[in-house]
Amino acid sequence: MTHKLIYLEDDSALAFVTSRSLTQKGYHVDHVESLTAFKQQFTQDKYDYALLDLKIGTENSLELLQDIEELKQIPTVILSGYGTIRTAVKAMKLGAVNFLTKPASISDVISAFTESAPAYTPEQTEEIARPSLKNVEWETIQAALDENNGNISATARQLKMHRRTLQRKLQKRHIESN
Repeated sequence: MTHKLIYLEDDSALAFVTSRSLTQKGYHVDHVESLTAFKQQFTQDKYDYALLDLKIGTENSLELLQDIEELKQIPTVILSGYGTIRTAVKAMKLGAVNFLTKPASISDVISAFTESAPAYTPEQTEEIARPSLKNVEWETIQAALDENNGNISATARQLKMHRRTLQRKLQKRHIESN
């Protein structure tokens, strides 16, 4: 049985490779590159799954989660190169079944649709490793960027940091993650 999947990704090379791999695993993939195209395609067709890139240009795909939940209630996975714990929690609260950071293997993507993210009970929180200082700083920067709609200058002012320093930190992390 072929499962139908809608895939929102603005990076055409990544979308091609991912779509091809999912097709080889038995999925029928409809790829769209914008939130507008997603909304049009999603209302016209019936899908079993949705795979959404978090950042689509300057837009954020989290706004689609409520529409997906209300209209079809299909398993939706968010895929992001800029994942933070705060964003993952927000996505899960809005209805995503899982949140993966790029790069993710096709088997990770497929299993993310059927296996929900682990839920932690209060007793287990002691077992969770504390995040590193770099990760805490990165998550703080990402949260501030989110609050300021991606405005670097406003984010730097909020964090009481020179704008150029913030840009260097963002560029360095982007290079490390590639």
